[in-house]
Amino acid sequence: MPHNLTPTEFLYACSVDPSIYALRPDYRALLLVVEGLDQQAHTTLADGLIQRAEAHASELLSTTPVDQLPHISAWREAYRAFGAKPQRTRNSLEALTRRAADGLPRVNALTDIYNAISVLHQVPLGGEDFDLYDGPARLTRAVGDEAFDTRAAGETVIEHPAAGEVIWRDGTGVTCRRWNWRQGQRTALSGNTTTAFFILDALEPMADAELDAAGEALGQALESLGPAVQVSRRIIGAQ
Repeated sequence: MPHNLTPTEFLYACSVDPSIYALRPDYRALLLVVEGLDQQAHTTLADGLIQRAEAHASELLSTTPVDQLPHISAWREAYRAFGAKPQRTRNSLEALTRRAADGLPRVNALTDIYNAISVLHQVPLGGEDFDLYDGPARLTRAVGDEAFDTRAAGETVIEHPAAGEVIWRDGTGVTCRRWNWRQGQRTALSGNTTTAFFILDALEPMADAELDAAGEALGQALESLGPAVQVSRRIIGAQ
């Protein structure tokens, strides 16, 4: 069921389970709630960001295989640590970087902006509808009976994560599987979203300053989607 928390209350109620820090003590999450989005607002900023992201990915991959890029390599190690096979279930950053070299998918300005920021700053980044959350977001390790709604063959189906899998969840169920691999349908962004929730995941070698810069870039870019846009943010880490 939808929550009635303010953005600040929501952000400070979000949590990371100690089991995650036992797995990766270097993990940090930058959380943003962005209010006042007008998806009908005219903006050309997304197009420019997409083009820059595609050029950046091509430059990176011209000298280094994708799985050896520092931030992608770190996430591959994290996936292996909880039993996932990164060559089969690629983290969102790797999946986008691979696609960016040949052209990123175009969805809408809201999604295009955060996909471009993810590639440009080499950070996994997920966006969801704030108003569809059932309480705050929690990063934890799955028991295995949690519900995850996704689509298969054009139909909505309920899956369950593997026991020990790293998941983002709320009071109803899983919102994102395998840390930052696949987001669910229930809290997905849509053309009706006016308040969005973003998660930026960081591992070393990403420094706090780089994570902060990625969040700033995302917030500033989203200001192009309406004059009433407001950004609230919080960083969570082991310290």
